[in-house]
Amino acid sequence: MTSVADDAETWLTFNLGKIASKRSMASGSGGAALTRYTLEGARCDVVVKTSRSKNLEQMFLGEAFGLRALRASGSMVVPEVFHFDDSIAGGSYLIMEFMEFSGRADPSEFGRCMAQMHAAVPLDEEARAGKFGFKVDNTIGATPQPNSWTAGTGTAAWVEFFRDKRIGHQLRLARDERMKQEWERVLEATDGLATLFNGVEVKPSVLHGDLWSGNIAAVAGKPAIFDPAAYYGHHEAEWGMAWCASLGPAFWQGYRDVLPKDEGFDKRAVLYELYHKLNHYNLFGGGYYHDALGLMMSLAE
Repeated sequence: MTSVADDAETWLTFNLGKIASKRSMASGSGGAALTRYTLEGARCDVVVKTSRSKNLEQMFLGEAFGLRALRASGSMVVPEVFHFDDSIAGGSYLIMEFMEFSGRADPSEFGRCMAQMHAAVPLDEEARAGKFGFKVDNTIGATPQPNSWTAGTGTAAWVEFFRDKRIGHQLRLARDERMKQEWERVLEATDGLATLFNGVEVKPSVLHGDLWSGNIAAVAGKPAIFDPAAYYGHHEAEWGMAWCASLGPAFWQGYRDVLPKDEGFDKRAVLYELYHKLNHYNLFGGGYYHDALGLMMSLAE
């Protein structure tokens, strides 16, 4: 029986070119093995992520579809996905373009490119029809992230999606009574979050979903993003990780030149940060517990 790596190399040889060389790279998320391949006659090197466990299957699948959705916007440098396969007994693999990441691009250009990505016509027809979600469930870090499409469209559909499939999902994982009580206070104070969105028309934008400093780079001086937890949602939700993305005034000026700031943004930013602080609590514990409680108290004021 062939191994996962053998199967991936067979696909490479038949579809992209004869293997000229290969070398191991640092392990990826969840312990995935990463190997860089140089192929004869190919326009680029490729990276193959492999796992001998079915546990990373959803992570690989979500990354593949996420990268394709981000790349389709045409505004950012995003690695091209060549193939995903989960049919191998005992594992799965993902093949994508290798890129030389270095530093960061000009912050103003990065801001404009992110805004253009958020304003782009979605790749998936459900999102083009106004629905929120994604074609597959994926992961944010190691946490499962449910993405089933909303039945409806518009701001009310988004509020329900974020309330139930983002905050509600994280609270169910946390299983903490005090957090649950504080969240009930938030819902009571905001009419189920509806008042946070007064006067705002929410439309689906493709979101990276986990945009922190480690997932931002430059390729030949151009803004690049990778390793997404992608879905279609309110463009403001992208900035729930701004607290660890090192975004400065020049970035925001570039972004706002394309997508102006809507009324009530600052309060909604607290809501969107809450999702990621809850996720960090579920992943790492520690001080994120009190961070999340503090954000909920602020929303309930």
